[in-house]
Amino acid sequence: VQLVESGGGLVQPGGSLRLSCAASGFTFSYYAMGWARQVPGKGLEWVSGIYNEGTPYYIDSVKGRFTISRDSAKTTLYLQMNGLKPEDTAVYYCVKGFPRYDYRGQGTQVTVSS
Repeated sequence: VQLVESGGGLVQPGGSLRLSCAASGFTFSYYAMGWARQVPGKGLEWVSGIYNEGTPYYIDSVKGRFTISRDSAKTTLYLQMNGLKPEDTAVYYCVKGFPRYDYRGQGTQVTVSS
């Protein structure tokens, strides 16, 4: 299993980023997928998940700002993040499985700062 995230970076408050996760080594369309994040000194926090038929889940703090999607033809998971806030700063991980995961990627840093 390989999960490779991209799209992180530095953005000002109110800005947008789109994270991508290229998945391989398993039948992508069979599995729920998700995004989780972690800040130094804290545990991993679920951000969003999407079931294999497309039903999404979001934590309350990102509802209305983040949109998760998946493209089974490209075996890629996305997270569109709008209206970013400083408290969204974290390393974001793509995970296989939701609400429990068995693999995660190496992570991509998202920093929201002016």
